Amino acid sequence: MNTTSPHIILEGSVTYELGNIQGNQILYDFSKILIYLDAKGKLLFGHTFKLFDEDRDILFKLCNYFIKDEANCKKLNMDLNKGILLTGPVGCGKTSLMKLLRHMVPHQKPYKIIPSRNIVFGFNHIGYKTIEDYGNGQYFCFDDLGVEPIGRHYGQDCNVMGEVLLSRYDLFLQHKIITHATTNLNARELEDRYGKRVRSRMRELFNLVAFDNGSVDKRS
Repeated sequence: MNTTSPHIILEGSVTYELGNIQGNQILYDFSKILIYLDAKGKLLFGHTFKLFDEDRDILFKLCNYFIKDEANCKKLNMDLNKGILLTGPVGCGKTSLMKLLRHMVPHQKPYKIIPSRNIVFGFNHIGYKTIEDYGNGQYFCFDDLGVEPIGRHYGQDCNVMGEVLLSRYDLFLQHKIITHATTNLNARELEDRYGKRVRSRMRELFNLVAFDNGSVDKRS
């Protein structure tokens, strides 16, 4: 990683320059970012990966968030102090984008992408320590939030991800630690799943970035 020029990224023998330095700040070029993301996506997910024109607005929002462009984020109503809740129908590319975008800013602390169901499986095996483990200072993106099963440990049921989100909220208030998530559910479905208290905390934790409900299944 080039710490003095984090906008210059080397992939194999190819150099991608995502912008240029003016004064003490990097001026990113969205068209150059898209070229890099397309190339990195093919490296990560295979040669059939592509960025879709219909997702350009979503990508513009997410890219400005990750490069911390304060002026554009203000126009886009994005709070850089919050995480991202990326919503949309099954197969629209939420998880792939969250896996991909972190590579664009190698100088920032990376987040781990954890399937929500895996956290519940961990709870079923070892109990409440799992919730403590995800309420720590690490950066996470919880994938497929809301479709995980209810946890059960020694006969006791627990809405595991609801408890994890409350722990992440406390972490956010005390230490400004950001959390990201992806979900297929809408706001009402999330409230039904986790209750009003957690849904209220989620509004404070996340910027909502939503794919159109008519987004095509890119896996088909």
